[in-house]
Amino acid sequence: MKNITESVSNFDHLDKMSTLELLQGINSEDKKVAFAVENEISEIQFFVDACYERMKRGGRLFYIGAGTSGRLGIVDASECPPTFGIDPGIIVGLIAGGDKAIRKAVEFAEDDNEQGWKDLTEFEVSELDTVVGIAASGRTPYVLGAIETAKKKSLLTAGISCNPNSPLAELVDHAITLEVGPEFITGSTRMKSGTAQKLVLNMISTSLMIKLGKVKGNKMVDMQLSNHKLVDRGTKMIMSEIDIPYEHAKELLKFHGSVRNAVEFYKQKNK
Repeated sequence: MKNITESVSNFDHLDKMSTLELLQGINSEDKKVAFAVENEISEIQFFVDACYERMKRGGRLFYIGAGTSGRLGIVDASECPPTFGIDPGIIVGLIAGGDKAIRKAVEFAEDDNEQGWKDLTEFEVSELDTVVGIAASGRTPYVLGAIETAKKKSLLTAGISCNPNSPLAELVDHAITLEVGPEFITGSTRMKSGTAQKLVLNMISTSLMIKLGKVKGNKMVDMQLSNHKLVDRGTKMIMSEIDIPYEHAKELLKFHGSVRNAVEFYKQKNK
């Protein structure tokens, strides 16, 4: 296995660079990320379609990772309920070391080969569920152990890593390998690797939610109304759909709880 994530940076003497040189160097490396993701779109497509088939029958999606990778999964999962109005248990992010590891690293948590599956079993996972292992190196024991057992139990598995032919890529049903190259700071996978993983997670969850009917046209019609900005956005969505005044649209939204319900009620009432 070629360990690109630990290979030496294309830049040296970072401590001698000016602020401008540092920023330009980071930006020049970041430009490579989108192309690395583009190269994997076909594999992402195959995975999304397979996951969708399970989720439309009641399956759930689990992200599991350690460190930055685990945090990225948690961020993506936590943003889906307010954005798309789904139950928090539909897309779940798990991190080595538990919730306290979200803010502070838990020493050696990622080295436990058995804990990942133990964490998954707390959710009573079934064959309808899908597990995505996220590990820039592709060799994190916490992730590999969980994926190995999940696959044996007939769950759908995918892996997001940044090293070709990694143990994770060899193990999963769908291997998404993002070859972003050496990091600006050697081995700092919170940078390009993390950015690439974040882009893929956005693709996975967003496309799944659209396919599951949580978006109409290009609008988040099931979003939770958790602040004034979102109430205002929802109100304007209703206005654009059924051409009514702002205050009337706002009343409908607050009463029915979502753009979808408000529009459907109004159209049904005014047939």
